[in-house]
Amino acid sequence: MKKLQYFETGSTDPAYNLAFEEYLLEHYREGDLLMLWQNDRAVICGAHQNVAEEVDRNYAEKHGIRVVRRMTGGGAVYHDLGNLNYSFLTDRGEEEEFSLRRFTAPVVEALGAMGLSAEASGKNDILVEGQKVSGTAQRVDGDRILHHGTLLFDSDLSVLSSVLTPKKDKFQSKSTKSVRSRVGNLRAFLPEEMTLPDFWDLLRDKLAGEGATPASLSLAEREAVEVLAEEKYRSFAWNYGRSPACKMQCSRRTDGGTVEVFGRIENGCFREIQFFGDFMARKPVSAIEQALTGVPVEQEALKAALAPFDLTQYFGTIPQKELVSLLTE
Repeated sequence: MKKLQYFETGSTDPAYNLAFEEYLLEHYREGDLLMLWQNDRAVICGAHQNVAEEVDRNYAEKHGIRVVRRMTGGGAVYHDLGNLNYSFLTDRGEEEEFSLRRFTAPVVEALGAMGLSAEASGKNDILVEGQKVSGTAQRVDGDRILHHGTLLFDSDLSVLSSVLTPKKDKFQSKSTKSVRSRVGNLRAFLPEEMTLPDFWDLLRDKLAGEGATPASLSLAEREAVEVLAEEKYRSFAWNYGRSPACKMQCSRRTDGGTVEVFGRIENGCFREIQFFGDFMARKPVSAIEQALTGVPVEQEALKAALAPFDLTQYFGTIPQKELVSLLTE
């Protein structure tokens, strides 16, 4: 690979990093670019996924895990500071049908140079000894192409399996579903002990080929990235509102009785919702159903919508916290 410009974001904020990447794609229209970056505890969902089907939101909120939608397709992935991400930006070229191989090959070669028996597998994975250590995705914008991927170096795989395991059969939609794979950390396969900063340096040098020119954004460009991060990647409309319409069904047995919920969600908001169960209601729950119609499926929004009601009149001893948890789990 010819000499390229090398960028780091200086941030572990997933919204900022994804905005930084998008800014490079839209504004740097010539030459080859490499970006290495990390996100602190986050689930990054594909552009065409229903977030509700991919993420255990209660677990994510309880553990301070951000949920952000990226601009490329593919499945949901978990990021933490044990994970290193890479992005290539370049001209699309003539061999679009081989573009995934075109970009995964340098990564496979770089891992091989570190003593790892890595191989490309399927449409967008990299495996080491049969375990997935990297998933990739792409976006074409005119004559430019973005290819990015994850590299699991020393991630907390127990968190990964927990936050990417929503309750089965609660949601039904036609969105792109993630395929769960057996995953592993690169650190476990390395022939010699290595720190993540050392891995970062080695990967940068291997991917740069003949060498890289360090590059950075100007103050004005960084301010534009921050605006994009705030207006897009931190917004409910982008991260949840783009989810396709889906039906939901869930139930929970509580000390105050069993509650069953049927609903329809569009653009991340309840469009229809019905409550059933043996809870001790003194008033018809239709008032609650009406109040929740149009409300985002998000804890604070639901709490605000329920706040004006004395819920003991509608759900007996079942507290607001329990209801909100059920609706967003």
